[in-house]
Amino acid sequence: MKRYDLIIVGAGPSGLCAAIEAAKRGLNTVVFDENEKPGGQLFKQIHKFFGSKEHRAKVRGFVIGRQLLDEADRAGVKVVLNATVIGLYQDKEIVVKIGDGIEHYKGDAIIIATGAAENMVTFPGWTLPGVIGAGAAQTMMNLHGVLPGKKVLMLGSGNVGLVVSFQLMQCGCEVTALVDAAPRVGGYGVHAAKIARTGVPFYLSHTIVRAEGEECVTGVVIAEIDSHFQFIPGTEKHFDVDTICLAVGLSPMSQLLKMAGCKMEDNPKRGGQVPVCDEYGRTSLPGVFVAGDVSGIEEASSAMIEGKMAGIAAAEYLGYIEEEELKKELVSLEDALNGLRQGMFAPENRGKRIETTEEGIAVSENLLEHGFITEEEIERFPGITHKAGIHPVMECTQNIPCNPCQDACPKGCISIGDKITSLPVVVDGSQCINCGMCVASCSGQAIFLVEEDCGDGTALVTLPYEFLPLPEDGTKGKGLGRNGEPVCDAQVVSVKNNLAYDKTPLLTIKVPKEYAMKARFFKAL
Repeated sequence: MKRYDLIIVGAGPSGLCAAIEAAKRGLNTVVFDENEKPGGQLFKQIHKFFGSKEHRAKVRGFVIGRQLLDEADRAGVKVVLNATVIGLYQDKEIVVKIGDGIEHYKGDAIIIATGAAENMVTFPGWTLPGVIGAGAAQTMMNLHGVLPGKKVLMLGSGNVGLVVSFQLMQCGCEVTALVDAAPRVGGYGVHAAKIARTGVPFYLSHTIVRAEGEECVTGVVIAEIDSHFQFIPGTEKHFDVDTICLAVGLSPMSQLLKMAGCKMEDNPKRGGQVPVCDEYGRTSLPGVFVAGDVSGIEEASSAMIEGKMAGIAAAEYLGYIEEEELKKELVSLEDALNGLRQGMFAPENRGKRIETTEEGIAVSENLLEHGFITEEEIERFPGITHKAGIHPVMECTQNIPCNPCQDACPKGCISIGDKITSLPVVVDGSQCINCGMCVASCSGQAIFLVEEDCGDGTALVTLPYEFLPLPEDGTKGKGLGRNGEPVCDAQVVSVKNNLAYDKTPLLTIKVPKEYAMKARFFKAL
């Protein structure tokens, strides 16, 4: 039986971060993962991360995955793939299925970083080919280059449902509708807004009645539900689709911990059955640690920090570092993690109805109920400015932990301040140079550069445009409003796509000046 100082189960963001920190401190570390490629969900995530520089903000998930793999390799971490851990027993012994064989390993310490599995919902026709999970759709699109379908209905308006809906459109699918049984959008408003302005309708307080089709999905019927989640007669709506994508939450994959005898609890705010653990991932079993979604569902940025904390804690447990060093190392990590756990979407706010922002501004009800902010609502937020010449307009209306725009502007035009969840403001007296870095760096695609009056009755709007094919200069079309409806004629005057923008091309369109603060997307004729 082979023995290691530290065995980690799961080569996702938390597992890799734990392995890197432990290996840097001298631990002989191995990571087992059941997949054929390491990196977990990161390589499915083509969007830019939120947070700050220390959280790898504005970096795309798959790039972060490559960075972590390189760091793990340099640290000497051994990663064993196609290796399914099927048992965790006393004395920190694991049983691993590798190929057709079964092997036993012992670790002086164990970190379980198995992540989470997608939830499913049942309805008539739910077993038909064409009903898939959002994670499966991401795997098909972003790992294997396979189109999940041509016409898709998305069930679920949390961040996963919103992000995957946008990625489905990026790969060429038509998203016919975004549906959720909840009465309000569950994910970030900026994610919802970038979908709404492309024309995708939101149906909140709706859910699926049935999937249609004999051998595969050919359509779907939804209906509105009441406060008791019962269908309201006469509200049925039919969509011709070939794919139904489900993004209805995640459940921690905590079976190994339960098998090993860890103290467990049912905690709905953490996703279900999770181990009882302290802030550093220590479970009730000495030498057994957890990190990432297995201990509570959060964003990948949080999982990476939790992995680092568990790796360092394991090093201290095995005597590779002193307790004083442990405390010193964990202070900055705790601060970083606490930064991500602030704002409207903080863990303690789950399930709560937030009425105002931290600045005391009324939250947009239309955004929560329909996916977009109305013209009247948008004007009350501090990122909305009106001035002569080119200037940034920041349609960021929720307290989300994110500040790349503040660092991106070379002229200091944008300020969020010391609190990472504060709404961005335009700095008085600052002068925008139209470089576009703020637009490209915004993880929520919520920043625009606007020249409200060009002197000839027109205005210029520069917006992020992550769709192919890119329109050429001179292309004529329609400017779409925040609700995805055409509001005016528009013409492309420039397309910028330099390396600094990291694959977020900037489209500048000319519109009638009265639509400078209304046109937020472009659709070619």
